[in-house]
Amino acid sequence: MEKIITILITAVAFYIGAMILSGVEIKSFIQALIVALVVAVLDVTLGTVLKIVSLGILSLGIFNWLLNAILIQVADWFLPDFKVKNFWRALGLAAIVSIVGGMLSALL
Repeated sequence: MEKIITILITAVAFYIGAMILSGVEIKSFIQALIVALVVAVLDVTLGTVLKIVSLGILSLGIFNWLLNAILIQVADWFLPDFKVKNFWRALGLAAIVSIVGGMLSALL
């Protein structure tokens, strides 16, 4: 049940991030939910590999932020209706998703 709530919170954060950033396109909450699921699956698979490969190279906070932006870019490549203009927008979206997700998690 906790995983479902986390995915829902992340979907809300993606939806809010898309409303704030001009270079990010998410048309509906359902699409934001799909994006959150794809990014979660990518984090478990590709994210784990990248964390192991870069162990000790970058500090964890900055690396997690960059990793989330990379995973958002990969999700953009996989999902035809999810558009992120460039890597800088992906970095901004990753920051917004982290901040909004953290705030929503703290409220719940």
